[in-house]
Amino acid sequence: MTITSEPSQRTARVGRQTRFIREDWDAGIFRVHRDAFRSQEVFDREREQIWGRGWLYLGHTTELPTPGDYKVRKLGGRPLIFLRDAKGVIRAFYNSCPHRGTAVCREEEGNARHLRCFYHAWTFDTEGKLVTLPSPDAYPGDDTFRDRLGLRPVAQLETFRDFVFVSFDEGAPPLRDYLGPAAEYLELVADQSAVGMRVLPGTQRYTARANWKLLVENAMDGYHFAPSHITFLEYLKRTGMTTSDEGSWVTLCDNHLVSVQPNHGGRIGLAWEPRFGEAEKERIEQNRAEIIGRLGEERGTFLADGFKTLHFFPNLLLFDIESISIRMLEPVAPDLTEVTAWALAPVDEPPEASGLRLRTLVSFIGPGGLATPDDLEAQEAIQRAVAATAGDQREGVDWNDVSRGMDDELEGRPLRANDEAGVRHFWRNWDEAVNGAGLGAGNGAGNGAGNGEA
Repeated sequence: MTITSEPSQRTARVGRQTRFIREDWDAGIFRVHRDAFRSQEVFDREREQIWGRGWLYLGHTTELPTPGDYKVRKLGGRPLIFLRDAKGVIRAFYNSCPHRGTAVCREEEGNARHLRCFYHAWTFDTEGKLVTLPSPDAYPGDDTFRDRLGLRPVAQLETFRDFVFVSFDEGAPPLRDYLGPAAEYLELVADQSAVGMRVLPGTQRYTARANWKLLVENAMDGYHFAPSHITFLEYLKRTGMTTSDEGSWVTLCDNHLVSVQPNHGGRIGLAWEPRFGEAEKERIEQNRAEIIGRLGEERGTFLADGFKTLHFFPNLLLFDIESISIRMLEPVAPDLTEVTAWALAPVDEPPEASGLRLRTLVSFIGPGGLATPDDLEAQEAIQRAVAATAGDQREGVDWNDVSRGMDDELEGRPLRANDEAGVRHFWRNWDEAVNGAGLGAGNGAGNGAGNGEA
């Protein structure tokens, strides 16, 4: 794993001119057409080409600790049953009765030995098999109809380090291939505890009146931090703390992205700041020493002392900062996105430490924290305003400019987090996906040397 970026030789780049992207390396210009944020046609194409063909984050195995536990989730507009069957196997079914299409699970979560459709009382076991129904004598006597009328599973389900992903496409590549080098960073999250990580009880839910891609842009954009989060920065000054994006970089991992702030400190359970209280100091130092001893000096220090924001294309954001937040995106309309978030913590973390972790998380990136409301206001302001230039055919008018830092990218220098290389990388992958190239085992776009790759 490479955790530093070194300058390299000039990288050859080929520009692109598509319906949505204007990339001109000679002029140092990268533009995105605003129809990408407001068009229903584009939204429908995304449902088909991205949500319908790639791998989507569904949940974490620790959310279902007991056989029979289930959660109802929605991915790409499709209601799903995420469950652990009676044998302990993680499964995902469409939440739709194969008889007449009724939603089988109408509660958001629960534990059940059987799943029963209320409309005609068809009942299924946790492996999806139809086990009872009224008047079965009306069907063939050999009972083979039960085999074809079980709950419909998703096309593919795979788990990587307890993170569960599904695909609606039987032809999607294996998950590990899809994750590519970004899997190394998911390993880093899972390796924060020798005994495993778990999702803490409680779920945050909120909506953004904005296109889902604006939320991804914001997460990977270090440029907005100082002007948008001035309240947080003033708070840090008053409490004698500082923050800086100096030395931060972006790593391009095939379809995915990682933004890294090394040597930042401030992570609950790994690094200490006065605001966490003296009682935490000893436990944190012990935890940090264990991690470095287990993972080695370089990897352990990188894990303990740096912040990382990860985007796994298309719907998973992981904020591995002061606390670890799993954030799942669900586009509802071109101008509406549902967000669901959970906190991740070591399985054996003491309750008082988990409580501090949760308080720290919600105070910054929770929906009522010092950062997320600022971000939502910016995203929604963009969404409201992209209509202003619609239909204006003059050169560059109905386009967003994402050109900052193109020279560094062209010359093969480290990709700074406060430039826009990560945002451009996202748009290249998005453009290839919606134009039919699909989401294969990593397209290599933007993967030149010197970008801090894993």
